[in-house]
Amino acid sequence: MTRLTPRILRLLGGLVLYGLADSLIIRAAIGVEPWTVLAQGVSERTGWGIGILTNVIGLGVLLLWIPLRQRPGLGTLLNVLLVGTTIEFGLWLIPPVDLLWLQIVLFAAGLLLLAVASGIYIGAALGPGPRDGLMTGIHSRLGWPIWLARGLVEGSVLLVGWLLGGDVGIGTLVFALTIGPLCGITLRWFGGRERYGSMKSAPPMAPVGQTPAPTTTPPKDSDARRPALPHP
Repeated sequence: MTRLTPRILRLLGGLVLYGLADSLIIRAAIGVEPWTVLAQGVSERTGWGIGILTNVIGLGVLLLWIPLRQRPGLGTLLNVLLVGTTIEFGLWLIPPVDLLWLQIVLFAAGLLLLAVASGIYIGAALGPGPRDGLMTGIHSRLGWPIWLARGLVEGSVLLVGWLLGGDVGIGTLVFALTIGPLCGITLRWFGGRERYGSMKSAPPMAPVGQTPAPTTTPPKDSDARRPALPHP
C-alpha cells in the first residue's frame, strides 16, 4: 500500500487537472472534443450540467465494458467520479468570455494543461479512462485497429452531440490534430508511454496493487503503440 500511495496521489492530481483543463476549453467556446460535444448537446436538451453529464456518460460507457470483457481499475472508477465533478467546479470558477483573443488563450491553456494532466494520470497506471477502455475493448474483442475503433466511435459521438446542439468549431479540429502529439510528449515526460502502450494492447487490467507481467513481444497492431488522445 505504501508503494501504491504515490501512484494514487498522482492519479488524483492528474484527473483533477484534466477536469480543470476541460473547463478551460469549454469556456473558450471555440469548439471542444467529441465527448464534450455530446455532453454539451445533452445538456442543451436536459438542462443538466456538462460536468454531471460527463460523469453520467462515463458511467454509461463503463457499462459497455461488460460485453467487451474489460475490467476497470481504480483509475477507471475515479475517472468517472472526478473528471466531471472538477469540470463543474471549473465552470463555476471560470466566467464566460467573449473576446476572441481571450478565447484563444483559454483554449490553448486548456489544451496544454489537458496534455500534461493526461501524462500524469496515465503514468500512474491504475486503469484507463472509460472511453479509452471502450476503444481498447473493441480492439481486443473485435480485432479492429485502434484508429478505426476510435474514429467510428468518436465520429458517431461527435455527430450526435452536434445534432443535439453541442459546440463544434475550429477548436474541435485543432484539438483532434494536436492532442495526440502533445500527449506523446507528456507521456515521455511522466513515464507513461510504455504503460499506455500496454493498456492499449492488453484486454484486461491487472488488479490494483499488482505489477503487470512484462511482455517480450510487441503488439501486432502498430496503432496500439501510437500515443492517442486519452479520454476521461
